[in-house]
Amino acid sequence: MPRLQADTPLIHDGCQIAGSALGRYTEIGAGTRMANTELGDYSYCDRTCDIANARIGKFANIASFVRIGATDHPLDRASLHHFLYRSADYWPDAEADAGWFEKRAARLAHVGHDTWIGHNAQIKPEVTIGHGAVVASGAVVTRDVAPYTIVAGLPAAPIRRRLPQETADRMIALAWWDWDHERLRHALPEFRRLTAEAFLDAHGG
Repeated sequence: MPRLQADTPLIHDGCQIAGSALGRYTEIGAGTRMANTELGDYSYCDRTCDIANARIGKFANIASFVRIGATDHPLDRASLHHFLYRSADYWPDAEADAGWFEKRAARLAHVGHDTWIGHNAQIKPEVTIGHGAVVASGAVVTRDVAPYTIVAGLPAAPIRRRLPQETADRMIALAWWDWDHERLRHALPEFRRLTAEAFLDAHGG
């Protein structure tokens, strides 16, 4: 497998990426669609993800078949169908509904730093996933998820905290995800060896 690069995202075969910004050391799995999305440094998604209208932090771990920021259909109109807004695809004298697309694009989903989004999970528009949170496989997230909380189910609900509140607060204050590449490399043995609390003690968090 190619080594990840600071200046060039690793984009696998069959991806469709539009209007998006990809950070340093990022990777996009095969067959993924991405639009109007910012993907932070060191974040990645596995194969066949569908991500739109999202702001994703650093070190996000996004498993296969995840959908973030699924787009809407008009529930209060005479029809749900996209001929209402993709009208130019059907008639040469009709224009697309630019206002509808602007409304969709403005309904952003936010995913924090150091998060894990499990296989086949969905995150709805205008939902925020806090730093350090975990979304279980198959969950459908319709409400905000607090930092360092694990959620699961349909709709997703809290299962337990990933870290105790005090530890989570210290981790957010430390903000190791903002460290530079060399500092991360220097701390790698401690990331691997220490508990979260011991890591915070070692680094003054």
